[in-house]
Amino acid sequence: MVLPAIFKPRKNSEAESRKISKDRKVSSRSPSGRSPSKSPTKSVKESDVRHQQRKSASRSNPKSSLNIDTHPLNLPPDEREKRRSAMSALSDPPTPMDVDPDEDTSSAASTSPPAAPNSYPDANGAPDESDMERTTSPIPPPHRFMPTTSPPPKPALDPEACKVLGNKYFKNKDYVKAIAEYTKALSIEPESVTYLSNRAAAFMSANRFSEALADLKKAREIEPRNTKTLHRLSRVYVSLGQPAEAVGVLNEISTLQPVTASERAAAATMQAHIDQAEDGLQRGTTGSMVIHALDQAERGLGVGVEKPRKWQLMRGEAYLKMGNVNSLGDAQGVVMSLLRKNSKDPEALVLRGRALYAQGENDKALQHFREALNCDPDYKDGVKYLKLVQKLERMKEEGNQAYKTGKYRQAVEVYGQALEVDPANKGINSKLHQNRAMASIKTTNPPSPTVTAPSPSTPVTSKPAEPAPVPWANPAPGKMPCASTKPSTNPTRRNRASSGTSTTPNWSRRNPNARITTSSSGWTRMRRKTT
Repeated sequence: MVLPAIFKPRKNSEAESRKISKDRKVSSRSPSGRSPSKSPTKSVKESDVRHQQRKSASRSNPKSSLNIDTHPLNLPPDEREKRRSAMSALSDPPTPMDVDPDEDTSSAASTSPPAAPNSYPDANGAPDESDMERTTSPIPPPHRFMPTTSPPPKPALDPEACKVLGNKYFKNKDYVKAIAEYTKALSIEPESVTYLSNRAAAFMSANRFSEALADLKKAREIEPRNTKTLHRLSRVYVSLGQPAEAVGVLNEISTLQPVTASERAAAATMQAHIDQAEDGLQRGTTGSMVIHALDQAERGLGVGVEKPRKWQLMRGEAYLKMGNVNSLGDAQGVVMSLLRKNSKDPEALVLRGRALYAQGENDKALQHFREALNCDPDYKDGVKYLKLVQKLERMKEEGNQAYKTGKYRQAVEVYGQALEVDPANKGINSKLHQNRAMASIKTTNPPSPTVTAPSPSTPVTSKPAEPAPVPWANPAPGKMPCASTKPSTNPTRRNRASSGTSTTPNWSRRNPNARITTSSSGWTRMRRKTT
């Protein structure tokens, strides 16, 4: 059933209403056999009745200030109840309309226009377009709610609350919990410079300088002109043993605000000690001065911070420069600590090779130099010391070969040239000096030929020439004999040497069947002639 238009006033006159009612009566007489209660005319008549009722009600209450077209939702509660009761009363089924009995249904059917093919009557008494224009309900007012975007969901954690709690833990020196709270805040706002700087400060207090450096570098990228972050960054660089980087950061801060001398003191002092150590190695000063400078620089390192690799290499170089047995052992210890971390470190391999070379182990030294060049073929120090040791070994072997073949003068020359290859290597040079001394002895006192004593039947006509005096038998005052000289076990000969007399035996006083020979070690021996 179509609801009547109770909220829209009628604009047609009474004559037009009667005409429309008559037309509806005529159109309702159709051969379709529908009941009168189902016709559209009934709906039109009901709407007219309701319109008249509304007009009478408005006339009876002229003081009412409510508009008829007001939407029910905009009415007061009592007025809304009245309209609801009125609508329920109008919804009762009305009595069927009277139909004129004199009129023939056939004539009514003849006067009605024929139905179009495949057309059907309006179901449930629905009105046509003209009737819809009169009975349409008023359009409700637009909704006054303005759609807005929904607010973002609140995070599960409040970063500011985490920061406040982290500051509390930091003041209580509970740095582990402080770091945990700052990390929670950064999980929500990872680009916050404040949270990054605070966590870096907690890392520094917990002696975790590498992690603090990472946070401060990130904060510097986000906000490069934050002086508080830059000051903390310079302190971290000093604690890690990087004074040059710390000085650069302080210079950057000086462009933003003044930097005091106390703020520069730690970085400047450490850099001065490192410069002193490097200068000592380049100028060839004693290794002990370099070690002292490095010890002073290491005092500025943070707690638990490992010594920088560069400093350890400089310390090993200083130990090699000292050259004594203990310092060479210390150099080996420094190098082995580096090789445990990285067995393919070319600088550490060359440094260990140099230590072995100073100790006289040339074969192992050459092996380390070759391994270093396998790791870095362009490493200059590796090439330098490899060629040096190879040349020294070649010249030493050449001198030994000349000595074995009796070319003593040539051996002396070759050993002298080998001594000029590396004057700083005391261990190798001591061996070369000893070999050259042996070759020099052979040159000044060559082995004399075997002297055959005359037979007893042959009279001795002349005294044979005595051999040359042995140079080491009567050393100069204040000088020790040569290292290769063996002490005499003969007390008579030892007494003669101390008295300054020649130890060459007078063979004329000896058995005429004896002969004098000189051994390879230079000692004069007397042997009995075999007949």
